[in-house]
Amino acid sequence: MKIAIMQPYLFPYIGYFQLINAVDTFVIYDDVQFVNRGWINRNHILVNNEKSMFTFSLKKDSSRLKINERFFSMHFKSDRDAFLKKLSSNYKKSQNFVDVYNLIEEILDAMDHAEDISKLIVRSLQRICDYLKIHTPFVVASELKINPEARGENRIIEINKHLNSTQYINPIGGIELYSSEHFLNHNINLQFLKPRLTKYRQLKDEFTPWLSIIDILMFNSKEEISEMLTEFDLVHGSMIHSI
Repeated sequence: MKIAIMQPYLFPYIGYFQLINAVDTFVIYDDVQFVNRGWINRNHILVNNEKSMFTFSLKKDSSRLKINERFFSMHFKSDRDAFLKKLSSNYKKSQNFVDVYNLIEEILDAMDHAEDISKLIVRSLQRICDYLKIHTPFVVASELKINPEARGENRIIEINKHLNSTQYINPIGGIELYSSEHFLNHNINLQFLKPRLTKYRQLKDEFTPWLSIIDILMFNSKEEISEMLTEFDLVHGSMIHSI
């Protein structure tokens, strides 16, 4: 059993979907503290052919709250309308504009700011997975009966043990956070997913990488994206010092 554990991100980059596609079960880490300036409610698209960040504003609340205790702000509808207008203005000449715009509009129209952001983002991830024919089941961490005293790496291991996982795959960005030896002591093989840079045609000659999945959807067919989902390397935790 292979699993990955990630906080819920809205319209994340291709590496997030590579991770979902690479495992047998994908765990949404919804019951940890929300971190400002992370990727939960923001990412990048192209605006005037330049990399530009989009953000969906959140209700002002305590910084100590967990992700599943945070909500989009009362301005969600105006944020949504402005974002859709931005997509229309900047991607209308892309080859898949109509289908992808309709997909994103459908996802955003189904969101109700009265629900916590985790539930809403999970549904958006599942809808994009359906579109790309990624069939990995999702599990929500807050619904698992895990030792409430476990923290950090120990909690990740507890989730792996609870799901009978023998292989844990983490994004390459977390390679300094975890001990391969610690995982092996619990019979779990720790690996890190490192996406390969795959260039594709955008609307300008110079390629801008690592944007939201929306950019990839706009410019690539489902078949091309299916191939991109396999364009990564798995680095064993024991190789940490060789990277």
